[in-house]
Amino acid sequence: MPGSSFGDLFRVTNFGESHGPAIGCVIDGCPPGLELSEADIQPELDRRRPGTSRHVTQRNEPDAVEILSGVFEGRTTGTPIALLIRNTDQRSKDYGNLLDTFRPGHADYTYWRKYGERDPRGGGRSSARLTAPMVGAGAVARKWLRQHHGTSFTGWMSALGEIEIPFDDEAQIPLNPFYAPNAAIVPTLEAHMDALRRAGDSCGARIEVRASGVPVGLGEPLFDKLDADIAWAMMGLNAVKGVEIGDGFGVVAQRGSEHGDALTPAGFASNHAGGVLGGISTGQDLIVRIAIKPTSSIRAPKPSITRTGEPTVVETLGRHDPCVGIRATPIAEALVALVVMDHVLRHRAQCGDVVLPLPPISGQAGQAGQAA
Repeated sequence: MPGSSFGDLFRVTNFGESHGPAIGCVIDGCPPGLELSEADIQPELDRRRPGTSRHVTQRNEPDAVEILSGVFEGRTTGTPIALLIRNTDQRSKDYGNLLDTFRPGHADYTYWRKYGERDPRGGGRSSARLTAPMVGAGAVARKWLRQHHGTSFTGWMSALGEIEIPFDDEAQIPLNPFYAPNAAIVPTLEAHMDALRRAGDSCGARIEVRASGVPVGLGEPLFDKLDADIAWAMMGLNAVKGVEIGDGFGVVAQRGSEHGDALTPAGFASNHAGGVLGGISTGQDLIVRIAIKPTSSIRAPKPSITRTGEPTVVETLGRHDPCVGIRATPIAEALVALVVMDHVLRHRAQCGDVVLPLPPISGQAGQAGQAA
């Protein structure tokens, strides 16, 4: 199946299905000599895994990662790294009623029309469960980038449905199941999700990711722009329907005198561009926001058709996230890390010998929690 690989020099190929025996990925192009073990990867998978609160799917998967190749005596060898995550808590019988019909808003119909075959169990290859290997690969990229460039990635939920989440304290992000940077609003978010679950409905979310310590010069000026590749990666994440870089759609109401980030000897005066100019990183924080649609698998009945074209009504059983955005933060962070990692290696290959008399400038605007 085309479309299962990601990246050029740091290339990740994803495999498996939601209810198959295992899921995983092969990472090709990781530089040799990186100290790496399952303990470096597991914490990121634990942030994403299901069953961690009453607000997400109760599928109880440990998501324990196994490194099958590419590491010898605790260090990467430069050969392909295979990561395996075994599925242990499938309940395929929950999807028996979907064999001959389609969930509205889901990939069921288009997948069947394209391939003529479909695994309805948990969405098969279309399941968000396939994001787990990407989080694992992202953990490898994050460790290498942190060691070599001091790059860090921070994500959070900035809106749950119609509820805006004001940024208050970054320290609160890992302390609640929503990755919300605001402790005061968590009870409101919990009540909203409890009401949705009782109603058998779902909602969307907005996630923001910022990468700090990004090297200047990443990206190409035309078709391989850094922000274009980030947008491409984000649209590959299940349920994402919109991507913003920097001020995003807010630039429509801005004037050039406001939007252009002034350069000073001390650094950039602002970061409306989100850390990318002309497709190339400025060295400022990368600012990325994604809009995630409401979950398609809901208990509320909706009209559909059968495979023979007859009208029917679909009520999705099984265990599902009423808002897939709740577990999306670590996934979005991982995807940004994978894009940055790939571009760092590409930049090193082509422009590693470029030396300029003026050191890169930086800027403080656009840090986490500040308006860009």
